[in-house]
Amino acid sequence: MSEQVRQMFGSIADRYDMINTVLSFGIHHRWRKKAVKLSGAKPGHHVLDCATGTGDFAITFKKKVGPQGHVIGTDFSDAMIAPAPGKARKKGLDIQFEVADAMDLPFEEDRFDIASIAFGIRNVDDPVVTLREMARVVKPGGKVIVLEFGQAYGIMKVPFTLYSKYVMPTVGGWLSGNKQAYEYLPETSAKFPAADKFLDLMKESGSYSAQAYHTLQSGVAYIYVGTVA
Repeated sequence: MSEQVRQMFGSIADRYDMINTVLSFGIHHRWRKKAVKLSGAKPGHHVLDCATGTGDFAITFKKKVGPQGHVIGTDFSDAMIAPAPGKARKKGLDIQFEVADAMDLPFEEDRFDIASIAFGIRNVDDPVVTLREMARVVKPGGKVIVLEFGQAYGIMKVPFTLYSKYVMPTVGGWLSGNKQAYEYLPETSAKFPAADKFLDLMKESGSYSAQAYHTLQSGVAYIYVGTVA
């Protein structure tokens, strides 16, 4: 994992949640809820959330699996994950958080019912390795859920392109003090494989018996669902 990326996320960790809500107008919370629904998560399930950041996706899953379920959130950046335990405790949720690389997970095979990653897979050095590693720790027939930005099309293409190129770096840079971080985020989203191209990565991993995607906001983001072979 790139040390430069680690440092970049660490530099914006303390304001990350606030800036995300401002820049997305809060819609990313709805996307996470939809992803949890598509995962088929049920009370009692065990879930691993990779690249958990400040813990939002892990928290959403924990609310679904309940006290009898178990959620672990991991992130390669200790600065990003630092706020997550306190955030979960304030909501009365028991979630385990630890620093770990999504490309080399410290868990045994077939441990979880679901593994997830939101807005993080485009930041790993090798997405195929990550997809294979996430599948490794999930039981056969379980799900791997990926929520990631894509490239908008149709009526959303021009406004989202302009918003990503000009508004996000300006507002994100002003709020965080790190304009480069909010130039990096839309740039990587614009280049990252989306829709069928991302499904090709899932197939390349050789770890899934089925894979599908669900489009959000005309391609602004996608939810990918892989069934572990």
